[in-house]
Amino acid sequence: MSRSASLAAYLRAQAWRRLDRVESKDDGRNARSALALLDTAAYAGSLPDDDPLILMLDQAGCYGPLGCENFDPGEAGNRLIRHWQGGEPHELLLALPTAIAAAAAGS
Repeated sequence: MSRSASLAAYLRAQAWRRLDRVESKDDGRNARSALALLDTAAYAGSLPDDDPLILMLDQAGCYGPLGCENFDPGEAGNRLIRHWQGGEPHELLLALPTAIAAAAAGS
């Protein structure tokens, strides 16, 4: 599986988790987040593996130490994705390395 495909699959899974989540009075927050994640998954899946965004995620360690594992942004990246409310797809991808680096610096 390519890095782009792995990232897209991860984001789709996170979107489905948001859709499956039932919270009273969420005012559509989970649905909006799921749509934003699905939009980002579609965008990510269209990127070539040598795209600068994919390379930044690789350098941040999202594909394991050798760069050949499935996408995993770690706890800091997961937290960012869990709270993502929307925006342009590239904004989430750009924010991930920063969140991961900030968490690593704080530990």
